[in-house]
Amino acid sequence: MQTKSLTDIRNLLIDMDGVLYHGNAPVPGAREFVAWAEERGLGFLLFTNNSTLTPEQYVLKIAKMGIMVTPEHIFTSAQATAMYLPRLVPPGAALYVIGQDGLRVALTEAGYRFADSDVSAVVVGMDTQLTYEKLCLATLAIRAGALFVATNPDVTFPSERGIIPGNGAALAAIETATGVKPIMVGKPERAIFEIALARLGALAENTAMIGDRPETDVLGGQQAGLMTIHVLTGVANRADLAASGLTPDWVFDDLPALREAWVAASAGADRQP
Repeated sequence: MQTKSLTDIRNLLIDMDGVLYHGNAPVPGAREFVAWAEERGLGFLLFTNNSTLTPEQYVLKIAKMGIMVTPEHIFTSAQATAMYLPRLVPPGAALYVIGQDGLRVALTEAGYRFADSDVSAVVVGMDTQLTYEKLCLATLAIRAGALFVATNPDVTFPSERGIIPGNGAALAAIETATGVKPIMVGKPERAIFEIALARLGALAENTAMIGDRPETDVLGGQQAGLMTIHVLTGVANRADLAASGLTPDWVFDDLPALREAWVAASAGADRQP
């Protein structure tokens, strides 16, 4: 079996929360790594399960950290959900949505409308303004027969304050109250990786997923046939990674360590006869 090398990578899917930043605080080396990837001519998407912001809002957010990209470089679970939902519910149908701008804008652009009752589906994404009433409306709609769709399963979220509840925590409450498991769209589901690869015009075999969560980034990347890189700046440390039973192709302390190893691998490849 041929050993994988960082020099085999032509495209990157780069997670954001925990890899590029924590909340509004950049991770050291993130700006330099993204600029280096672009200078190297790598295709890349900033690829997040966080559905709270639109691509345009993400561009503004990370520009404040010195990371300069266009909306075309951003791909979120909100966008993937809006692209996947027509397989389940036709555009024009009424939805009850728990989520923020990123999800609501994507669903509106896909032709859906919003209501509090008599809906075809309940769609749940990360919502930092989550209330008991929102959980009640979601529960009532699902118990009345609406589909239960979720942008992503992440139970926690890396912030400047530390690890806090993620979308999966809200999903657990609704699932407990309804007895219904959500239809999941975001990482680690294969569909979101296939859509991302199509956006890049990339092949799975020369694309790598960089992330900080074994259960979404590593698992999803492996299931989609990508190379996987785990960085230790986010949710999962080495013990968490070992406990997951998943083995990424590479593990690095941070993006500067990844870049250093990549440069060294490239220099070694250049010296080969």
